[in-house]
Amino acid sequence: MERYMRDDSGGDETSELNRLSKLFRGFFDRIVPYTLFRWLFFFGVLAFYVIRVAYLQGFFVVSYALAIFILSQFLGFLTPQFQFNDENSDPLLPTNSDGEFRPFMRRLSEFKFWRHCTIATIISIFCTFFSFFDLPVFWPILLIYFLTLFYVTMRRQVEHMIHYKYLPFTYGKPRPQGRSPPQSI
Repeated sequence: MERYMRDDSGGDETSELNRLSKLFRGFFDRIVPYTLFRWLFFFGVLAFYVIRVAYLQGFFVVSYALAIFILSQFLGFLTPQFQFNDENSDPLLPTNSDGEFRPFMRRLSEFKFWRHCTIATIISIFCTFFSFFDLPVFWPILLIYFLTLFYVTMRRQVEHMIHYKYLPFTYGKPRPQGRSPPQSI
């Protein structure tokens, strides 16, 4: 019973965490529509990271981990939310055959892809300030391994896209397709 009666100051910490969480969530909600500026910010942060690593001539393991993480997020961005059935090459969910426009549903949304990559890059920049993350490694091996991994995974993803006939990008506003005129014999 005493456990419930005593006053812990932990409530103040949780209220502060809740307040900070709401503040960050509100900020992220406000920047969702600004796609171009978000990606320009990400590429600016990534360029800063690349320049810092080139200047320091180290932190190749951190760079390799960042590249692998961004590749995995990119694959999640390209992968459809619903997997296809291998038996008859049809999606697991029913589709209608009247030609209705159906947008591509991603496993990882564009905003989450941007947010995860940006946070990972900022964490990688933070790691470059500590020398114990600068592990001695022969960087060309990591580069060759990453390029091989990139080639194999992207080839598999493109083959999957060709096999199931989907394109993970939609271009502009969908145009209505009229009915084809009846063919006369």
